[in-house]
Amino acid sequence: MAPLIPGHSSTKHATGDSPLSIFSHQVATTTTTTFQTTALEKSVFEQINRYRMSRRLPKLTLNARITQQARVHSRNMARGRVPFSHQGFEQRVNAIPLRYNSAAENVAFNRGYDDPANEAVIGWIDSPGHLKNIKGNFNMTGIGVATNAQGEVYLTQIFLRTR
Repeated sequence: MAPLIPGHSSTKHATGDSPLSIFSHQVATTTTTTFQTTALEKSVFEQINRYRMSRRLPKLTLNARITQQARVHSRNMARGRVPFSHQGFEQRVNAIPLRYNSAAENVAFNRGYDDPANEAVIGWIDSPGHLKNIKGNFNMTGIGVATNAQGEVYLTQIFLRTR
């Protein structure tokens, strides 16, 4: 896999044992800003639901247990404990105490944007693999955002279709 740089996004989708991984590029500037991660999480959630509603798709329900796993993954990427990737995706979704039929994940990171949540959502919508997850037959989601001292913002959104 090619090395990843700030402004990239990745997606993973699993139904049964069929993962999908797609990478897309976004351009970032070099300024550093401090962000309130919970405000960014809320922004991603609202933007994704607005997009789904504009396509006559049902809103996703935000779930604290899914959000917890998304936050852990974003934090681990921001701290360099895991690479920017879907490493541990199966373990993350299996750690969520919900019964589900399918799961997917979008991840992004960027640096230097005034609104990193919006940049991530735009990048995901402009990418067929990410968009497939956003428009997928899911009913629950969790979003986690973490930042680091370099000003990088890591975003993880996990989607589930519960039984």
